[in-house]
Amino acid sequence: MARRSQHTLPEIKAMVLQAAETLVAEEGSKALTMRNVAFEIGYTVGSIYMVFENMNDLVLQLNARTLDALSEQFDNMPPQAPAQAIEAIAEIYLNFADRHFNCWSLIFEHRQPEGGELPDWYQEKIERAFSRFEAEFKQLAEDRSEAQAKQAARTLWGGIHGICMLSLTGKFAAVGADDMNASVKLLVRHFLDSWRRQDRR
Repeated sequence: MARRSQHTLPEIKAMVLQAAETLVAEEGSKALTMRNVAFEIGYTVGSIYMVFENMNDLVLQLNARTLDALSEQFDNMPPQAPAQAIEAIAEIYLNFADRHFNCWSLIFEHRQPEGGELPDWYQEKIERAFSRFEAEFKQLAEDRSEAQAKQAARTLWGGIHGICMLSLTGKFAAVGADDMNASVKLLVRHFLDSWRRQDRR
């Protein structure tokens, strides 16, 4: 077992996050316990509490890494027309969720302790994940307000996410729709066409 003096607190924190991410990725969220993480890094459970307040803090910071990884993929997209960009973002989201299903799922499985609110820094991670999507909506119909673009973006995102979750958990095929990418592409194209045509209210 490693001795505490062998690593600084920032190093221990990085080790904990990497071990937690690996556990979730390979075994799912049920494997994420302080005891399992401590075993993986060769430290005591008490050492983890030196760098994380509690399990909720650890999960939030782990989810933040997943959100950052997703946002980075959106940021690295090449410039393209808004409608094509929205479709590309949807495709990136589907592929990311498929490749990193357990870590992606943890974002939506997590529940704050009763009465607790998500910290501002975490809300900023969520906002960043939506920002490119919302910006493309605003460019698509520049006469719409930011509030309208934001509402449309998040409405469509909800549909994309729903298809993604149903597909990756095997429930979409049960209703005879087994092509996740084709279904999302159909949804995006019809939604954008309808949104651009509707009355500007």
